[in-house]
Amino acid sequence: MPDALRADVRALGEALGQVLREYGGQGLLDDVEHLRELVIASHHEDQTVADDAATRAERLVESWQVERCEEVARAFTVYFHLVNAAEEYHRIRALRAGDSTEGRSAGATSQAIAEITALAGEEEASALLAGLEFRPVLTAHPTEARRRAIVTAIRSVTELLERRDDPRLGTSEAAETHRLLLESVDVLWRTAPLRAERPGPLDEVRTAMSAFDDVLFHVVPQVYRRADAALGEDPEVRAPRVPAFVRLGSWIGGDRDGNPNVTSAITRQAMAIQSDHVLDALEAACAQAGRGLTLDASTTPPSPEVSRMLSDAEASQPEAFADLAARSPNEPHRIALLYAAARVAATKRRDADLAYENASELLDELRTIQASLVQAGAARQAYGDLQSLVWQVESFGFHLAELEVRQHSAVHKAALEEVKAGGQLSDRTQEVLATIRVMAQIQARFGADACRRYVISFTQSADDVATVYELVRHALDGRTMALDVVPLFETGDDLEASVPVLDGVLELPQVQARLDETDRRYEVMLGYSDSAKDVGPVSATLKLYDAQARLAEWAAQHKITLTMFHGRGGALGRGGGPANRAVLAQAPGSVDGRFKLTEQGEVIFARYGNRAIARRHIEQVASAVLLASTPEVEERARDAAVTFADLASTLDAAAKEAYHALVRTDGFPEWFARVTPLEEVGSLPLGSRPARRGLTVSSLDDLRAIPWVFSWAQTRVNLPGWFGLGTGLAAVGDIDLLRRARDEWPLFTVMLENAEMSLAKTDRRIAARYLALGDRPELTEMILAEHELTTEWVLNVTEHSRLLEDRRVLGRAVALRNPYVDALSYLQVRALRTLRDGDDGATDEDKVRKLLQISVNGVAAGLQNTG
Repeated sequence: MPDALRADVRALGEALGQVLREYGGQGLLDDVEHLRELVIASHHEDQTVADDAATRAERLVESWQVERCEEVARAFTVYFHLVNAAEEYHRIRALRAGDSTEGRSAGATSQAIAEITALAGEEEASALLAGLEFRPVLTAHPTEARRRAIVTAIRSVTELLERRDDPRLGTSEAAETHRLLLESVDVLWRTAPLRAERPGPLDEVRTAMSAFDDVLFHVVPQVYRRADAALGEDPEVRAPRVPAFVRLGSWIGGDRDGNPNVTSAITRQAMAIQSDHVLDALEAACAQAGRGLTLDASTTPPSPEVSRMLSDAEASQPEAFADLAARSPNEPHRIALLYAAARVAATKRRDADLAYENASELLDELRTIQASLVQAGAARQAYGDLQSLVWQVESFGFHLAELEVRQHSAVHKAALEEVKAGGQLSDRTQEVLATIRVMAQIQARFGADACRRYVISFTQSADDVATVYELVRHALDGRTMALDVVPLFETGDDLEASVPVLDGVLELPQVQARLDETDRRYEVMLGYSDSAKDVGPVSATLKLYDAQARLAEWAAQHKITLTMFHGRGGALGRGGGPANRAVLAQAPGSVDGRFKLTEQGEVIFARYGNRAIARRHIEQVASAVLLASTPEVEERARDAAVTFADLASTLDAAAKEAYHALVRTDGFPEWFARVTPLEEVGSLPLGSRPARRGLTVSSLDDLRAIPWVFSWAQTRVNLPGWFGLGTGLAAVGDIDLLRRARDEWPLFTVMLENAEMSLAKTDRRIAARYLALGDRPELTEMILAEHELTTEWVLNVTEHSRLLEDRRVLGRAVALRNPYVDALSYLQVRALRTLRDGDDGATDEDKVRKLLQISVNGVAAGLQNTG
């Protein structure tokens, strides 16, 4: 561990120890320390010592009253929150150090531009950059286990760590920082770890807004500017060459698949909230840029166009204009921007006399001011804060994020049947039609881009797409709106059938008309979560790759510019992992300068909760998209796919057979529900969306992918991230061939890396305790045997002596965390065993359930992923 990080963790640990002592006395701290020492000893190299320590740890937990277990669980949970804060700040510290190191490029995007320029020339680099698109879509899937109050307290700790790091602090300032740090840790300890109520959809919208307000609005123009600096000298005094390539999307308040709490009224309110936030931000940015333009007309005369703008403003709003002119005498550019700020504020108030009709009108005015400054010789002012403002309007408009609607194909089918039958419509069908009308209303106010995508879950035929267009016709009574119906292919069978389905979709007149309107642009969505639950992680990865390759060929054949929307989760079992590496592992031709993905749950704040980290993440993804779109990279990927096609086929068949042998065993769903905290995860008030499609788990089809992954992570099995891979690798058998694939095929490399990470976070000894709760030793043996086989083959193929051997920092972090996660796992197993067996009687059930829920939060914080 780096010295600076070690010092931060030590300081936070000491602060927590002091808080525990003050709150619960020395006895509480002693119990926490005793368990901590035992779980560390349980990872001793001597297996006898390790096993003895594990047994003693379990007995210690069993000896405590439930109340003491809860306090200890909270202590370890708070410890992980503090360690996470320290690690996040150390990432920021490292990014700053790297940015200031002499000879290093300013960012990953600029590195990619330089690499492509050297490889293919400046013209190719400029062409790729001109078509670059990165579209992160925020979703409200219930994978953020922390309360918002907890997140705020953690952020306070992170800020104090940064302050503590300031070498300019004097003695009294350092003492005050230490006092504030203790206070923040005390607040974190005393804040209830569980939400009292499940948040509603609008609560989720407002929570996501903090990522925009605090981070994204400010970071996005910084990303563009850093990339532009790589495209030539004097970027401060020339027009930028980097387009605004980030477009934010959102499902929060729009995704109603399986969530009855998301209604048409919620969708309308979600967009209103988004718009309020972006208009507030744009008003402040306009005012700030305007206040800085104290350029006198004698040194920087306005162009005729700006003079005309000012004359129109004076005629329209004489009193407001006179006030601005009095405060900015002879400063025409300043007046113009401050007047724009007033108009943005009026747009939020819906003051028709002063408001902009749309974001394009504001953008035209900003460009007119910018051109005037350039004409007057003030290029630095034209391409400084004003250019950042232009980029912000281009990226976010007046709607902030493109709100997308999603609903299940079965709901559409039932609704259309009712509409055609005539008579009284059900509430659900009326809601489907109302949602379509709301989409049209949003477009009328904010423009077509604000809400034009309608995603169909479980698309299985062209009829599923045609049904939505038919419902739109009924809902709007012949009126029109811009509509992109996006088919979502989720299961293994659906992925295989995607191209034939799209062939049918292409014959629909509405789709042909839309292709003509959009210059033949089209979008499909690929589901990582349900496909992995359906056929296992290995087969899902290969089927997704194959589907992408076939879809890319289909698009090229029909001269369609295709965007593939990747429905990836945060966890490895749901397509998670480093996004930039995932981009480079896509099928050849499937990226083509565009990358769109879901950013779910805890991933939103992990990637977009801090400006330095968000900037780095966006730059890394943009860099990967550019590189993946070069002919050289695409050709290498294409050659590798052909070379290792037989390997992939063998791997797929064997891994899927092993996976299905497990999950299709009689009684498996019920057994899974018993050995994992599935029921308790479902009862946690994490999000507005229910965890299950039905009321019981009699089939895995009843279960959403998120709690499936979340529950396996809690048991320390992490099964969705690796199960079947060992059997698949063993079926291939040729170690030299496998190692060649590791070196030459990016998809296989990423598959191994993700499995290795997932395996590193497992613990066989802890897992066995959970699995034993189901009293199905044959299922336990299947899982543990496959774990052993997978670990053996992954180490063999990667030529590592231990997991994560080549990722020193990550490997060390996981190894240091695992013992502390064990402490929470022992507490959770005790609670789970009690609830399953009813040992403590009904009077203590609520306390035991609360203990289990707190431990769920703690394990999620310790593993740093949920679903």
